[in-house]
Amino acid sequence: MYPLYKRPWFSVWLDANGRMAMKGILAPVVKPFTSDLLDIFENSIPIGENGKELIFSTWMPPIPGKAFDRLVKSQFNARLGKNIPDQVTISVTEECPNRCIHCALPDTDNRESLSPDEVTDIIDQVIEMGTTMIIFDGGEPMVYPELAEVVSHVDPDKAIATVFTSGTGLTREMAESLRSAGMFAVNVSLDSPYQEEHDRMRGRSGVFDDALAAIKNSLAAGMLVNIYVVLSPMNVNDLREFYALAVETGAHELSFYEIVPTGRWIDHESDVLSDLDRETLDSFVKWAADDGRVRVFSIPHAMKTTGCFAGRRWIHITPQGDVLPCACIPISYGNIREESIRTIWKRIRKDSAYNAKSCLMRDHEFRRRL
Repeated sequence: MYPLYKRPWFSVWLDANGRMAMKGILAPVVKPFTSDLLDIFENSIPIGENGKELIFSTWMPPIPGKAFDRLVKSQFNARLGKNIPDQVTISVTEECPNRCIHCALPDTDNRESLSPDEVTDIIDQVIEMGTTMIIFDGGEPMVYPELAEVVSHVDPDKAIATVFTSGTGLTREMAESLRSAGMFAVNVSLDSPYQEEHDRMRGRSGVFDDALAAIKNSLAAGMLVNIYVVLSPMNVNDLREFYALAVETGAHELSFYEIVPTGRWIDHESDVLSDLDRETLDSFVKWAADDGRVRVFSIPHAMKTTGCFAGRRWIHITPQGDVLPCACIPISYGNIREESIRTIWKRIRKDSAYNAKSCLMRDHEFRRRL
């Protein structure tokens, strides 16, 4: 059994089969304060263990560990109204060889990037605030020359470092470099399990092959791999094919997010998942849990428990230095070149909108702010 949380009067334990036990005389009192976190573990099987650490997901620090302890602390504090950005995404560059039809990054054509010093300063600031997951994205972060350098700045005792990539540029050498720098997991984005359709949605021939090569190279380097799928009406009926691809490639996890009308997709407010599409996802998630060959993490399902992370547990830094409530909400609350992230975070938290139960960018009234 691995300790999720351990104190003299209350402890939570998890085994390698996903079974959970809560012990201690304060367990009945404390359980409601940890429900958001514990619901994520319930009836789920971890992706790996080595006798000392349990790797439950690519989205979470190893258990036990100092970074995970920080995450648990932030969950307790959030229940008391003391929110911090557990998760921070940093778009290190706008540069990208692809042109994805649903990219959340606005088309500025400036090709801006954050300097390595700016990125490491962001890391220092958010780590000090309590952040436990730092995600590097873009654009395509593999074209950022100092990626391994800034990854190495993330203290693994305080946070995990992950990256979102189309796979382009993630060679075996790059994978080895990132692993040596301390990269915890690689999220490889796939829009279709079929080469022609994926390349169409990504706007470039050959990007499907790049994605498969990136998965292979990352696994060979010893990193965790998550296949990340943005679900839309175009691919929601391919769920089992995505799953089969995850099994075939040896990916540790398969994650699903729901398409958001933002960025290049901002005028497609009605081109999102229907109620029938969500029923299709529900059915698949149950099937995958029974199958058990690959861990499936459905973010739409998790949000039913956790609510929307935007501005409550997540912030996003753009290549221009703007601080957004999340990568999908194009509303800046300040800039890292002018103010501290803590000051900007306090400004975001004063906006009552960022306690939402569901995605704000799918809320017609909220979209009037844009």
